[in-house]
Amino acid sequence: MTKHRADRQEAIREIIRRLPVKTQGELVEELRKIGLRCTQATVSRDITDMGLRKLPEGIYVLSEDLHLQHMVSEFVTSVDRANNLVVIKSMPGTAPGVAAAIDAATLSDVVGSVAGNDTVLVISASDKSAAEHVVFLQNLRASRK
Repeated sequence: MTKHRADRQEAIREIIRRLPVKTQGELVEELRKIGLRCTQATVSRDITDMGLRKLPEGIYVLSEDLHLQHMVSEFVTSVDRANNLVVIKSMPGTAPGVAAAIDAATLSDVVGSVAGNDTVLVISASDKSAAEHVVFLQNLRASRK
């Protein structure tokens, strides 16, 4: 049973980082799509256990991603991809802070990051994971106040 909960919570982590989920019902539906059947009450307990928070825009974010969300929404001007590389442009002087927030969030399949003055290069393990990182970062960027 503990393994099932851990698997479900890992799936929730991936869904939250990939999609702008606003309700527990949406999360239950996304879990169902990948073959994990559970109730809204179970998801509610998982949300509490995982420390998920809601942004002012109403989307769920992982507590460990709150700092990253702040850095991306405030300082990042664009996010692009070239194969397995994610290129993040930011306001001058802010790239090291953005890179540090990315490193602290421990995103899956991130091999490493390099920061200049206004550019961060994130090296992903694959083209697919880089595409997922771009979507995640763009979702965070879209949550500007």
